[in-house]
Amino acid sequence: MTFLALDVGNTRLKWGVYESPEPNAKVLSHGAVFLENIDRLADEDWRDLPVPTHMLGCIVAGEAIRRRVEEQMELWDITPHWAISSVAEAGMTNGYDHPTRLGSDRWVAMIGAHARMLHQLNGAAPRPMVVVMVGTAVTVEAVDASGKFLGGFILPGHGIMLRALESGTAGLRVPTGEVCEFPTNTSDALTSGGTYAIAGAVERMVQHVRHHCGAEPACFMTGGAGWKMAPSMSVQFELVDSLIFDGLLEIAQQRLARVGAPFSSLG
Repeated sequence: MTFLALDVGNTRLKWGVYESPEPNAKVLSHGAVFLENIDRLADEDWRDLPVPTHMLGCIVAGEAIRRRVEEQMELWDITPHWAISSVAEAGMTNGYDHPTRLGSDRWVAMIGAHARMLHQLNGAAPRPMVVVMVGTAVTVEAVDASGKFLGGFILPGHGIMLRALESGTAGLRVPTGEVCEFPTNTSDALTSGGTYAIAGAVERMVQHVRHHCGAEPACFMTGGAGWKMAPSMSVQFELVDSLIFDGLLEIAQQRLARVGAPFSSLG
């Protein structure tokens, strides 16, 4: 039962082909392309992939991108399924005011982080979590020890911050600088300001969760720009590249395990 997992963000499409739809399954192949290159997947990157029998994806890039991805999947005899946010899924409860309006990437990443946290307990009590995705946008999520999503921040990623400053400030066209404590040039000032803005949001959420839950949260970070943030974080966290894939595998396994539930119920 070969399984294809897709993570289609605002900038890139990432894929992983797994030996089976279950956590910790063996990875048979993986890769990524920028969205402008989607239309070449069937002829190039996906042409020699192990043939998947099932698929589940997470997409935030919009309907037009979804259709383009599904066109590329026509080289296989496979039905596309896309994860959507719901009231509850795979041990998580959705506390959003309108659960289905929560971004599916945020929801799936939290499910992956929750499963990872439980796996790491070694007999200890479950912990609350802060889950951070650093990409085109940045999200900082709070989850209590029972697996309830409490709420989260959304803020611009590095690129959006820089473009906003460039468009609103005359003559501001500078190369990317370095992160430092006391920037003495504009490039470093911009890069440091954006980095510490994100770090500050994470630190504030950790404080909120610590106070609300009365326990130290486990912190997980993922996303294409997560590695850029790592040296600048003052809170302890685990950097996990595969958090959305972990969530997709968890969802697939639990839905398949339901008595009489076909894989087509994946959405």
